[in-house]
Amino acid sequence: MARSTPHAAMPTRVLGRTGERVSAIGLGGWHLGFTSLWDDAAIALVRSAIDRGITFLDNSWDYNEGRSELRMGRALQDGYRDRVFLMTKIDGRSKREAVRQLDESLRRLRTDRIDLVQHHEILRYEDPHRIFDSEGANAALLEARRAGKLRYIGFTGHKDPHIHLHMLEVARAHDFTFDTVQMPLNVMDAHYRSFEQMVLPELVRQDIGVLGMKSIANGLILRSGTVTAIECLHYALSLPISVVITGCERMEILDQALEAARTFRPPSDAERRALLARTAAAATKGEFELFKTTSIFDATTYHPDWMGEEPQRVKAVMPR
Repeated sequence: MARSTPHAAMPTRVLGRTGERVSAIGLGGWHLGFTSLWDDAAIALVRSAIDRGITFLDNSWDYNEGRSELRMGRALQDGYRDRVFLMTKIDGRSKREAVRQLDESLRRLRTDRIDLVQHHEILRYEDPHRIFDSEGANAALLEARRAGKLRYIGFTGHKDPHIHLHMLEVARAHDFTFDTVQMPLNVMDAHYRSFEQMVLPELVRQDIGVLGMKSIANGLILRSGTVTAIECLHYALSLPISVVITGCERMEILDQALEAARTFRPPSDAERRALLARTAAAATKGEFELFKTTSIFDATTYHPDWMGEEPQRVKAVMPR
């Protein structure tokens, strides 16, 4: 259970069994690399977020051809790095590719350690087996952790809660427990192929830090006309999770996220039922959660080379 306490204007929560205390709102990294955003504006946005209480920073090796990490790395100079809990993600499934991507992320972020590194886009049933192969990506992260390059290990995915549960099962078979798991948690997910219903209880049971994403889904959920952005953020904050990660490409969007944190209070059962009733019809086909129902959000589908080479298997010889 993520335990919440106020910290100035920004509430903080405990990140699962790690014991780390992080801001309830996390700054998403994808938006920071948009070409519509100047470098200096992105740096100012990151620093403003930190100055106003956000300590959890999200990023990924593949975001915007590395621009998101490069901009965040510049923003974290001049004493800002030590004020945050820094997370990034890698797509490599093989040990060799994971090492390459992690080292590149360290260079871009201008740091000698990343607090949390997550296996990105666990979308396929074969992904866990590739990652936990003897020459898979998790071996690389374990070595990096021993070397002090990272502190905690997690995974992310947005496609299907069954695949998240499978990842947890494969990890358990290899005597490994993740520190964090990132997944979509929003008012639509509650009704359709629900991570909240299927995965969240298991993460709470194992005291794994839960990172909620796609609370607004880059504005897709707002197109349903059933909820406001603040309602979306409040709903995600009401769940037993550690961080709600939200993308901010403009100061007014950052202001909105901070306002949601400032005004949040746990809803009553009646308020929660009313909100879910309002969104139920719009959610039934996944129309506003395209990351579940299409490949539009699946970067590794378009760039399979990012995942690295397949494990080498001994081929069975069929009797003649």
